[in-house]
Amino acid sequence: MTSFFAFMASAAGRITRIAAGVVLIAVGVLLGGGWWALAVVGLVPLAAGILDVCVFAPLFGRPFTGSRLRAATAGSAVGGSAT
Repeated sequence: MTSFFAFMASAAGRITRIAAGVVLIAVGVLLGGGWWALAVVGLVPLAAGILDVCVFAPLFGRPFTGSRLRAATAGSAVGGSAT
């Protein structure tokens, strides 16, 4: 699980969250109707990536902000096995 948080705190993790948010927003807007809810949900990963926070980390006793999360997972390999 530490490698997951190491990835989410990395630059690649931030880009992934931003991209996922943009895709969710675009799909919600393009489909319209009740799919607007998907666009609203897409704001969460978009904002998390832009603001450098990990919304799931506190649920597992990890720091909320990206800089503190990176410090806490400093020895973890991003592509390594989960511990």
